[in-house]
Amino acid sequence: MQHYTGANPAFFETGRKPVQGVRGAVTSPNYLATQAGEQILRRGGHAVEGAIAVNTVLCVVYPHMAGLGGDLFALVKNKGEDVQALNGSGRAGEQATRAFYTEQGYEEIPDRGPLAANTVPGTVAAWQELHQAYGKLTWPELFEEAIYFAEAGFTVTEKFSRFLYEKQEVIRKHDKAAEVLLPDGQVPQPGEILKQPELAETLRRIADEGADAFYSGPIAEQVTGSLQGAGGLLTIEDMRSHESSWEKPLSTTYHDTYEVFEMQPNTQGIATLMMLNILESFPVAALGDNTKEYYHLMAEAAKVAFTYRDQWVTDPAYEQVPVESLLSDEHTKKMVDQIDLHRAYPVADLPQLPELSVNKDTTFFAAVDAEGNAVSMIQSIYHEFGSGFMADGGFLLQNRGSFFSLDNEHPNRLEPGKRTFHTIIPALALKDGEPFLLFGTMGGEGQPQTQCALLTRIVDFGYDVQQAIEAPRWLYGRTWGEDSSSLKMEKRIPDSILTALGDLGHEIEITPGYSQQMGHAQAVLFRNTCYEAGADPRGDGIALSW
Repeated sequence: MQHYTGANPAFFETGRKPVQGVRGAVTSPNYLATQAGEQILRRGGHAVEGAIAVNTVLCVVYPHMAGLGGDLFALVKNKGEDVQALNGSGRAGEQATRAFYTEQGYEEIPDRGPLAANTVPGTVAAWQELHQAYGKLTWPELFEEAIYFAEAGFTVTEKFSRFLYEKQEVIRKHDKAAEVLLPDGQVPQPGEILKQPELAETLRRIADEGADAFYSGPIAEQVTGSLQGAGGLLTIEDMRSHESSWEKPLSTTYHDTYEVFEMQPNTQGIATLMMLNILESFPVAALGDNTKEYYHLMAEAAKVAFTYRDQWVTDPAYEQVPVESLLSDEHTKKMVDQIDLHRAYPVADLPQLPELSVNKDTTFFAAVDAEGNAVSMIQSIYHEFGSGFMADGGFLLQNRGSFFSLDNEHPNRLEPGKRTFHTIIPALALKDGEPFLLFGTMGGEGQPQTQCALLTRIVDFGYDVQQAIEAPRWLYGRTWGEDSSSLKMEKRIPDSILTALGDLGHEIEITPGYSQQMGHAQAVLFRNTCYEAGADPRGDGIALSW
């Protein structure tokens, strides 16, 4: 393929090649999940059904990052139609008030435990909404592989075993979670089989009875009963009143030819779009990849965009978010004027808001079917293993509600019925009105930055999708529980560049060559008449196309 000026030859060779095909493509952070999606697409399923099958399996084999107790967002490009966005995030329970937490002596919402699980899980309802809109196959077919792996068990990977080991203290605080995830009180070792029979039964009930079983039937009763028994706040009425929302996605153009779509607030999708608007004002291709100038610009764009993101992003039903203004030419010029290519903007001079812990773990996945229908989807239970509390039914509940602030003046302050600020964002780009790129990653503050890395490395530097995923990455800001605004750089980046960035005023922190902090990115590129899919070696995933 053609490599444009500015590409770095060191990134041409990758540990794996992109996969290409014309009948379908799927990518995810776990190989079993990717295979489940492939099976559905090969049966003639819609891209959305392939993605749902991926997600159901991730809920079993990736319980530290995904699960029935979490939330979901999706961007769908059906052939011949406009891009559609589905917000599948849950709302705070009716009893989840700032007054409750402050009266209990809390200055902030606990990160873990029953009181962290104060929002309704939105994933199952989102699956059903998507299936009703686009499905071709029967609903139960989408659960077959997930039920099998929950009942018969799946092989524990080295990375999953390591997560269990590192977070076993969180898991051991709740008996059911420890019983399921640490059988016989021990961390499962790589190669061992982990079975989850109670989760299998829950999945089977959802497959047989639909989302109603989860939100108003026996599963809802199990969830709220076990949660309230442990001091939690969600009620059966909270579950019954939940619904997903179809929304118009946000978008901006990049180099005129490309239109990039993101979710509306309550997500941080607008941060990616603000960053791209900033990058449009600079000669990214001429700066070259893996240069001091490229990394500096990308970090500064994130720094400035995050300032406005933090001031505004929350549930627009409770506070008007000026999305049009934030994406306007006038505002872009204001942001660009804050960037000096010869000096890092001092972090201490940025406006400060009350601290909020950022997203820890997420699963991004994408699918394209034989007809060219495409979906970019992301699902999460927030921190590693979510709240750590496993409800009756055999799944962990998210702690997404701990992202709410108890500060009465904060835009993301807790209110009953409110959706919290979400860092998880799927992305989708069109080229001349046709699908071009499905892309996303896990990793909190890193998600907008990695999305911009993938897009610029494909569009401006001409890399194939796997080269763009594997190339060294960076991360400005807080992530994975670290209260730090350093510029984290993978150590594959030359020392001379790291030193030069330090001279510009960046606080450099060196991470491993393929760092988990950078998240697990996946993408599908529409190249000529084929689909080109890639998966991140930083995770356990694969991409398939045929």
